[in-house]
Amino acid sequence: MSALWPWWKDAVVYQIYPRSFADSDGDGVGDLEGVREHLDHLEWLGVDAIWLSPFFTSPMKDFGYDVADYCDVDPLFGTLAGFDALVEDAHARGIKVLIDWVPNHTSDQHPWFVESRSSRDNPRAGWYVWKDADPADPMKPPTNWKAAFTGEPAWQWDTTRQQWYLHLFLPEQPDLDWRNPDVVEAMHGTLRFWLDRGVDGFRIDVVHGLLKDEAWPDVDERDRHVIGAIFDVEATIDLVRGFRSVLDGYDGDRAMVGEVYLLSTAQVARYYGDGDALHMAFNFPPLYAPWELRAWRRRIDRVVEELDPRDAWPTWVLSNHDNPRHRTRCGGSEARARAAAVLLLTLRGTPFLYAGEELGLEDAVVPPERVVDPGGRDGCRAPIPWTPPAAGDDSDAMWLPWPPDASTRNAATLRDDPSSILHLYKRLLAARRASPALRRGTWAPLDVGDTDSVLAYERTDAETGDHRVVLVNFTAADVVLAALMPVFRHERVQNTSGAWVVEVTSDGVGEGEPFTGRLLGDQAVVLRADRAVVVRQLRQLRQG
Repeated sequence: MSALWPWWKDAVVYQIYPRSFADSDGDGVGDLEGVREHLDHLEWLGVDAIWLSPFFTSPMKDFGYDVADYCDVDPLFGTLAGFDALVEDAHARGIKVLIDWVPNHTSDQHPWFVESRSSRDNPRAGWYVWKDADPADPMKPPTNWKAAFTGEPAWQWDTTRQQWYLHLFLPEQPDLDWRNPDVVEAMHGTLRFWLDRGVDGFRIDVVHGLLKDEAWPDVDERDRHVIGAIFDVEATIDLVRGFRSVLDGYDGDRAMVGEVYLLSTAQVARYYGDGDALHMAFNFPPLYAPWELRAWRRRIDRVVEELDPRDAWPTWVLSNHDNPRHRTRCGGSEARARAAAVLLLTLRGTPFLYAGEELGLEDAVVPPERVVDPGGRDGCRAPIPWTPPAAGDDSDAMWLPWPPDASTRNAATLRDDPSSILHLYKRLLAARRASPALRRGTWAPLDVGDTDSVLAYERTDAETGDHRVVLVNFTAADVVLAALMPVFRHERVQNTSGAWVVEVTSDGVGEGEPFTGRLLGDQAVVLRADRAVVVRQLRQLRQG
């Protein structure tokens, strides 16, 4: 493979929500030092990069996505020196560091907004989206758009300026005006601040919302929510090209992945530009796909159809800080969560793990009096249990309660159990790292004689000849496969017993043994070719 192949195409990225990852000082909230203290876990697991959700100075109305200073660490999480130490230690372990970047809006406590709202003629008066009132109806918002989380109007009246300002999210999160070149320059400066400190790239929040339709149209009732496509303005992609140019000015293949929260893969594909915009864009439809063969095959087909013609590199994700964990979505079934992990880590593209999924965590049950998130996402943000909670610990001192079964489903306990889901993730990451086919190879569907329950595909790296086959059983019933396509495409070589070896199974059963053709219920397997068997078959054919 070419030496120009960038690291982020090979990588497995591990998302860390700092508030919940690890608390180093006992205040009930995770912090950067807690992350640094657990880098050994990530190195042992085998991840290639971490993505840190926001840790910037913030009033925490949206838990860090309301930024009051883009160039500092909130004291809740630590210090800039602590961040530098984290990056240095991660790099020493061969782990890249991506951080969140929130360009659509700031906190209303950010000095830029404090100045902007102070008058209509100050130097930053035009840095945010301000609109005059309608003389005929001054208290009517400029459009009928609705904000995320609250469902209330996305406009807030400011009594000082006697104008409306736009907030696609909370009123405390005013939107920057990205048509103002001063805003562009200032925000590019925040990227450079962190690039100069050694970060390897960014996850860009709500990137499709940066520019709004200058006609300011009212929209249909069903489209009024912020996450709709009404904010998907074509000129935004030129802004993204500007971000890319900043990153390209640094060495080390700095990368960015965009939160383009559009459920049309075709629309998302545009944000890759012509290879000059986003390096990667999150692929969100799988987060809403039921655990059914046809649904997942459609999701995969759409990625192939829309991204491949652009030579755009896919991403895959099962869980994150905004959505229920995938085990919860699978009805609590660990067997299905394991099978999903095999799928995630063997598809073509960059997989993103969410901290705790390697422990098989489900969402926490958060009682009404403990709810804190305005978007209702507390369950998936519950703290990570590293060791069994102490007897009598009811987690009242923590910002959120433990997820279910923390006394047994914690990192220490699962690491001591070779059959645990934690060890499955470790084996999968090791298999992926060792296989050029799984990291970089082509993807193609396979016909295995069962179209109702089994997703089958092959991964092939032509340069090295490396080859893998993946089988995922989406049902609880065992399946005997009628046929398997041979690893080496020779018209006279059939799949005789022993030609396939089980490399990884979701349940750990039969690894290292010849594949018999039987796939257990809710099981997924990774198969490799036994080259000795195939070569022997070919020799026999030549002699015959």
